[in-house]
Amino acid sequence: MRPIITLLTDFGTADGYVGEMKGVLLSQAPGAEIVDVTHDIPPQDVETARLTLARVWRRFPHGTVHVVVVDPGVGSSRAALAVASNGRFLVGPDNGVLSPALLLADARVVELAIPRGASATFHGRDIFSPAAAALARGESIDALGRTMDAPQIRRTPEPTRRADGALDGEVIAVDRFGNAITNLIGLRGGTIEVGELVIPVRHTYAEVASGTPVAVVGSTGFIELAVRDGHAATTLGLSRGSRVALRTL
Repeated sequence: MRPIITLLTDFGTADGYVGEMKGVLLSQAPGAEIVDVTHDIPPQDVETARLTLARVWRRFPHGTVHVVVVDPGVGSSRAALAVASNGRFLVGPDNGVLSPALLLADARVVELAIPRGASATFHGRDIFSPAAAALARGESIDALGRTMDAPQIRRTPEPTRRADGALDGEVIAVDRFGNAITNLIGLRGGTIEVGELVIPVRHTYAEVASGTPVAVVGSTGFIELAVRDGHAATTLGLSRGSRVALRTL
């Protein structure tokens, strides 16, 4: 089986940065299969990158190498990491973006050396791509750097319970459809409160009329706020951090 390397960045595709990384990967790991997860993470949005990685990284086969470059601290004193976790490998900056893998008990983390001559603005090309290629060739993670014991970890905020039993939560992401993804774990029933608005939790978007707000349990298991055939974030004035509450029936 050809080694698989995935790319998840905020680079977009207009400037050729992704192409440079692929050139390094294919030069140093010939025959690797490169999969573009996305290059449309909003610029410097580490939190959206973390949540995106959480969705996808374990969907790929064991041995896959995930390269994640959303790195507002590039060139600073922040560490560069390689991680082995759950039978897969990940490389990226030490800013919490790799947290989905770091949280597992079997995670092994090394700090990558910064090679002489590496660009201070493009570690994706000069540090992370060579490390990913080495892992794809079968090199040991221990050969890439020294063990790191305390990488940065980000966690999704936990909902809190009120005295009346309702759960207070918040919007943690807005997807390209305008759906507002919350940190509330899905239930088949109940209502979501957004300010004075009360939105029913349904099974599918199609259970309400066009233009009507609805809450559904999304594919992540979290409750999402949507507007059928519309853009919930705009219509309801929601963004990351907006407060919501769940009442069960």
